[in-house]
Amino acid sequence: MKKCLNVLSLILIIVGAINWGLWGFFQFDLVAWLCKGNTTGLSRLIYSIIGLAGVWGLRFLGMCKHLCSCKSCEPGNKDKKGGGCCQ
Repeated sequence: MKKCLNVLSLILIIVGAINWGLWGFFQFDLVAWLCKGNTTGLSRLIYSIIGLAGVWGLRFLGMCKHLCSCKSCEPGNKDKKGGGCCQ
């Protein structure tokens, strides 16, 4: 269940990022276009769900810290038990 939430939130975060990119480059709001306006109930629901996915995605920062900082792989460290991060 948790893995499904992680995957779903990542997909929604990507959708939100693409929507913001479209707005930044072309002033085109994909969600508003699909929902016939940015203040309709459906578009507000989609924006809210994407926002919640972003909040849920903050958990990924902790995972990134674990995956991206391999102290055991630093030069001079003789203990190379990095859990696969040194490969």
